Amino acid sequence: MDIGMRPLWQPVPRVAGPAFTVRCPPGDNLMLHAAIYRAAPGSVIVVEAGDTDYAVAGGNVCAVAQRRGIAAFVIDGVIRDIAEARQLGFPVFARGVIPIPGVKAAITPLNEPVRCGGVTVWAGDIVVADEEGIVVTPSERASQVLADGQAKQAKEAAEDLDTWETEHRARIEQLLTAEGRERPPA
Repeated sequence: MDIGMRPLWQPVPRVAGPAFTVRCPPGDNLMLHAAIYRAAPGSVIVVEAGDTDYAVAGGNVCAVAQRRGIAAFVIDGVIRDIAEARQLGFPVFARGVIPIPGVKAAITPLNEPVRCGGVTVWAGDIVVADEEGIVVTPSERASQVLADGQAKQAKEAAEDLDTWETEHRARIEQLLTAEGRERPPA
């Protein structure tokens, strides 16, 4: 997701889980409030909020979500009561904080595709979020992406810094001298 989507408190734990998607019209938060009772434990609730002028959740909603086993909120919008979420240790990734709550009026379908942080997210896609950002993997690719990630992690764990530096320098030198791209030393 884009750089504007960030953890709202630090240090935030890494979270991962299937997306439970929610769309809220501008100024309205009803469907996020409904989602905390409908999402399965372990879900990451992903919200396409209609704006950044009104909070879609506050401290009590975060507390109930955590109590019900929700892994995190990922909100393309804003929340309020961030100190309460931080004190609970409930992970929230969003665009920011505002003290103005939205209303509860609009009923929209849950688990429909949403746009969040510049990415289309479908219900069941795998969401991984930490202090470095948020990644969404389509559910049908989850097994392959996990296997590829585990292989890369194992390779990196087996490599010491000296080996990495030697290989890195060789790659950089090759790129600098490839096909007439050689540059004089500075």
